[in-house]
Amino acid sequence: MANFSKSNVPQFSVEVYQNEYLPEGGREVNAIVTVTSTGGGTVGSAVAAPHLYTPGQSPDAAVAIMVDCSGSMDYPPTKMRGARDATAAAIDALRDGVHFAVIGGTHVAKEVYPGNGELAVADPQTREQAKQSLRKLSAGGGTAIGTWLKLADRLLSSADVTIRHGIVLTDGRNEHESPEDLKAALDACAGRFTADARGVGTDWEVKEVTGIASALLGTADIVADPAGLSADFTQMMETAMGKEVADVALRLWTPVDTSIKFVKQVAPTVEPLTDRRTEAGPRAGDYPTGSWGDESRDYHVCVEVPEAGLGQEMLAARVSLVIPHGDGTAQTLGAQGLVRAVWTDDMTASTSINPQVAHYTGQAELAQVIQQGLDARKAGDADGATAKLGRAVQLASASGNADTAKLLAKVVDVVDAAAGTVRLKAKVAEADEMTLETRSTKTVRVKK
Repeated sequence: MANFSKSNVPQFSVEVYQNEYLPEGGREVNAIVTVTSTGGGTVGSAVAAPHLYTPGQSPDAAVAIMVDCSGSMDYPPTKMRGARDATAAAIDALRDGVHFAVIGGTHVAKEVYPGNGELAVADPQTREQAKQSLRKLSAGGGTAIGTWLKLADRLLSSADVTIRHGIVLTDGRNEHESPEDLKAALDACAGRFTADARGVGTDWEVKEVTGIASALLGTADIVADPAGLSADFTQMMETAMGKEVADVALRLWTPVDTSIKFVKQVAPTVEPLTDRRTEAGPRAGDYPTGSWGDESRDYHVCVEVPEAGLGQEMLAARVSLVIPHGDGTAQTLGAQGLVRAVWTDDMTASTSINPQVAHYTGQAELAQVIQQGLDARKAGDADGATAKLGRAVQLASASGNADTAKLLAKVVDVVDAAAGTVRLKAKVAEADEMTLETRSTKTVRVKK
């Protein structure tokens, strides 16, 4: 298995898509910023930093797998079996040299492997020992996910590595601690490690699981059938093993009298980032994006500029990528993009919407109306649910989001997709409704 070296660090690029033309009096500038990181493993990367990699070093990562062992994991027994098999599969996907631990989670968190407040280092022997230790995983007790996360944080922070990642598997509601306790744990862990969260079966709370993933800049999903866990865990671990740069932030600088209205990731999922800003010097702020391997993501940036006369133009924002350090300094990743504003009396120029901006505005609305429609359905508001889910069908159809369209068709009967005419299904399988809610923020990229 290959060691990481300095040459493994990917290179970042930034592209900005926008209509820079504003009508007289226009103040709102919208842009889609595409960030791409490529060439992990290629030679001559410009962003190698002393604290990231040194030649010949082992993979620079630590992973904690948190497995729900509450009493409900025994109903049906296939759940606990599936969780053990999935954890074993994830352990198999660990690269040699990666630090790791397995945590059993109930109303308290227990170290399953290696124990003694330590992390193991992956090699054939420790992987085998870890898989043997999974026999100790048995169901009994409650659920307090905050305690699992705090233990994971303690263990992960004991390793001198760049990438720290957690995997959380739960099958139930977080009933043995208050929502405030879970939020406090998430706040304490945010920025210290990233985490993916998975709900198995249908007895867990979607907003809890998606909230954990969102706070820790990871992915959330449902695995309705425990038999699907092993494949899912393997894929999650392989993705984690592909991450090479941690704690990347989108840095936005704006000129005087210009303010940021919002920043959100819009692909591969919708993730609001506006409230996560940390100040980074005069008129600059950092928005966290988590860890990166070879991948591309899109962000929607909306800026409010001061009014200006026709024919004038200005820089509305400068976008760059940095790795902030705790001491107020930051390592720049070399890529930047500019968001511009130009005032014109050409109506055609100032009223046309950039296709990227239009597409992702629709994808963000799609995520929102699915949530609103499902909430209305749960509250017994059939008319509200029909209207919102009808709009969702219309948006999914128009944007070519076939995966979401398929999920919607399990909750509503589609009469006319283009017009958004639907009827609520009388009977909906719980797994289908939960899948739609969990995956509602998944977007399709604009066809370039």
